[in-house]
Amino acid sequence: MLYNKLDEKRVKCALCSHRCLILDGKRGFCGVRENRGGTLYSLVYGKCASWAIDKIEKKPFFHFFPGTDVFSFATVGCNFRCLHCQNFELSQVHEIAGEELSPAQLVKLAKKYNCAGMAYTYTEPTVFFEYAYDTAALAKKEGLYNVFVTNGYMTPETIKKMGNIDASRIDLKSMNDRFYKRICSASVEPVLNSIKLLHAKGHIEIINLIIPTKNDSEEELRELAKWVAALDKDIPVHFTGFHPSYKMLEIPPTPLEILEKARNIALEEGLRYVYTGNVPGHDGENTYCYNCKELLIKRWGFDMVEYKITKDNKCPNCRANIKILNNPKDI
Repeated sequence: MLYNKLDEKRVKCALCSHRCLILDGKRGFCGVRENRGGTLYSLVYGKCASWAIDKIEKKPFFHFFPGTDVFSFATVGCNFRCLHCQNFELSQVHEIAGEELSPAQLVKLAKKYNCAGMAYTYTEPTVFFEYAYDTAALAKKEGLYNVFVTNGYMTPETIKKMGNIDASRIDLKSMNDRFYKRICSASVEPVLNSIKLLHAKGHIEIINLIIPTKNDSEEELRELAKWVAALDKDIPVHFTGFHPSYKMLEIPPTPLEILEKARNIALEEGLRYVYTGNVPGHDGENTYCYNCKELLIKRWGFDMVEYKITKDNKCPNCRANIKILNNPKDI
């Protein structure tokens, strides 16, 4: 799907914003799409490299079917080269590997384990889009929701095809294009554009991994918060802590005070639902009413301990509307 044939058996991929020009016999930047005689093939369709049953909060989604189990899976490959990747064994490989599992088999597994939905996650789901596309269609027929856990580097053409995707959790790694180029081998503008388009079509949540000395300045954190608030103050934003990994082992873990500062800045800028991640038991994991500050959802890690939002999505104390999806009729 999503490519154009050119002369001399070349193809132009339109799946992600790299828009690779691929010569005959070569692969795109993702390493999992190959031009064979002028036809672009997915090398990972039906090849599941990892799957698990997760809480939806692990993605993280805090305002989309909280407390439910989700069937999570991935193939190998990615269209980023993040120096701090925590799944680099899956994402940064050149050998195609994985268990043969069809979309129908994945959905059957999800039903077997009583999952409420499917999550396309772990690596970048855009690079296994055809696999995700067919799985999402079958899952929808079975009454399961579908969520994309993505870096947001897909093209507008790809987003138009995401009709069965009900929600997207998008990485906004930085507001600085230099960060994207140096750390991820990408650019920020396509990500910002994807966030706008995905927000227009369904529920989104945004995550920002704060890396000490790389994207943790007050100016950048405030710029990010202002940008999201201008789009929609109800978008949940998660600030999570960095742990040394892959090619950034020399960077120390993110101090808790930086995460707390980021959360306070975002609240100052008018965002209503701001969270701190990777700190189980911290107050920043909980959901509060933006109007009266009533505790609405208490969490510990990925577990929901207490839920007080009314059935019509109101704060029980002041009756303010709380932006949360937990009814299949709402998607």
